[in-house]
Amino acid sequence: MMLLSRRNFFRTIIGSLFFTRLFGGRWEHSEKKFWTGGIFTQTNIKVSNKGVSARINGEWNNYKVVELSDKFMEWNIKKRIETLDRIASGRPPELAGPHSASIATYGTRRLDSQFTINNAVKGVGFIPKPDVLPGVIRRLKETFENPMPEKLKILKGLYERDEDLDRTKQISLELYTTESFETHTFLNLMENPICSIVFLDIPSFEIRALVQVLHPGQKDLNDYERMAVEYT
Repeated sequence: MMLLSRRNFFRTIIGSLFFTRLFGGRWEHSEKKFWTGGIFTQTNIKVSNKGVSARINGEWNNYKVVELSDKFMEWNIKKRIETLDRIASGRPPELAGPHSASIATYGTRRLDSQFTINNAVKGVGFIPKPDVLPGVIRRLKETFENPMPEKLKILKGLYERDEDLDRTKQISLELYTTESFETHTFLNLMENPICSIVFLDIPSFEIRALVQVLHPGQKDLNDYERMAVEYT
């Protein structure tokens, strides 16, 4: 699941080291139009309690939702807790690990390229299970102004209760996409909602995933989708 915030640029623990252009021109788009009135709506994926339907390469198919493996969960949680401990002790986080992932997509050509394939490093993470999510959001709001050490403890506690995490999802922010500047990742996912996620570490893990892209301005978001946007 990938989410787009209301603001054009976002605060994050680890952001991009650089980006080439702040303001979009004619080249930062595809030949297809996905926006209406400042809001996009992804039409190539349908998510329900029964599973996921997605249109890939122009054809609709049904897909079964599966959980992330025990090995992936153990590696991911351990590394995240180690990273939080590093930050708490004043040391910088490592570049390798479960936060920064290389996300490969394909689907539609951006006007600045002859190719549809794209790869970009993005921050990814877990989202709590639906029954736990409202309480986590409430807790994060209540402690928003707390000192950083307390915030790190709260986040660490979330990972230590890994049974509360949704093992069927990874979430991210599509940081720089706006109506005037569309990233190639965004354009590809609007054409083909599929990606490969690879984590730089030893061992290395790959997740092959279907991607739902949400805009907070969409009027048809259900309660869970709105909470997912708010949490991310």
